[in-house]
Amino acid sequence: MAKIPKIKLDNYQPLRDVIFETLRNAIVNGDLRPGERLMEVYLAEQMGVSRTPVREAIRKLEADGLVMMEPRRGTRVAEISVKDIMDVLEVRSALDRLATGLAARRIQPVQIKALEAVHKHYASHVLKENIEGAIKKDIEFHDLIYVASGNPRLVAAAASLREHIYRFRVIYLRDISKAVDVETEHAGILEALRSGNETEASSFADKHIRHQMETIIDSMNAKL
Repeated sequence: MAKIPKIKLDNYQPLRDVIFETLRNAIVNGDLRPGERLMEVYLAEQMGVSRTPVREAIRKLEADGLVMMEPRRGTRVAEISVKDIMDVLEVRSALDRLATGLAARRIQPVQIKALEAVHKHYASHVLKENIEGAIKKDIEFHDLIYVASGNPRLVAAAASLREHIYRFRVIYLRDISKAVDVETEHAGILEALRSGNETEASSFADKHIRHQMETIIDSMNAKL
């Protein structure tokens, strides 16, 4: 099992929530891999806590679909199937089309400048092959577009998929050549937003997500 760091106690959060966030981050970052067994005793020892808050955190992870509890097999990190990827990214594609189209209509000059800055930072991380930094900037790029859509309910809908999308990003951007593809696709989206072309912006957003879906599925099928 991957080594889990000792947790940092937070006076503002219940212990089970701190443990939940620690384990969730380890799962979505790929430190705890799909199918890996989660043993309460081991995790409690690694994090320097008792088993009770670990058990409570694992139940929350199960509710979020990140772990599975199986009779006689214990608890394991949920596998990622081709069906899972298709289900989540089909929804994300629809949301991104809508958000990016609305943003093309409503985006403000200051938001364009913020997107341009994030895009440059993303390119810098890719050049240095800093995948973790690139992933953070990829998230920030899309978050800014959702905010620019001017629709808080749309932002909330996308947030509900955040953990699953992050796991897919880790798989996709692990290959630096794919990170370069994302940079090119972001540039297309950014140009469409600058010009206020709603149709083109939506189309670029849709192609961006569908390209990721096809690449991840091809990669998974190649390992079967």
